[in-house]
Amino acid sequence: MDTESELTLRLKDVLTWHSAHVDLERAVRGVPPDHRGRRPDGCPHSLWQLLEHIRLAQADILKYCTSDVYEPPTWPDDYWPLDPHPPTAEAWQQSVQALLADRAGLIELIEEVDVEDHLLHAPEHTYLRETLLVADHTAYHVGQIVLLRRILGIWPA
Repeated sequence: MDTESELTLRLKDVLTWHSAHVDLERAVRGVPPDHRGRRPDGCPHSLWQLLEHIRLAQADILKYCTSDVYEPPTWPDDYWPLDPHPPTAEAWQQSVQALLADRAGLIELIEEVDVEDHLLHAPEHTYLRETLLVADHTAYHVGQIVLLRRILGIWPA
């Protein structure tokens, strides 16, 4: 596309904005390593599990949008880490970096396609639908991250 449509511009915004709520970057910034794997009573997931779930789901949707042949991961095993703790000291930052890189990949994709086009291997879905799915899913879990940080006493960031 030579010029970006208003729709494409707004989709790029919705993937990165922080006008209506805390953005992903702020939600995960400054989390002390000893809090990343904690699961307070009554909370089903740790901060690590939420972060990694967002990353895994977004990576899957990007693959869904860019693959000629798509094999879905197994739900829920391939979408949620079982261990509440990051496997290594570096895993948290690696997950954040991978998540941001995949988000950049999704933005590049929607700059290159007509977002109202249907996916070749999934004609029932459009790039628009998949982009909104990523934005909605991420926003939902970012809200959980902020709430969990409040419960853990490590908010505001």
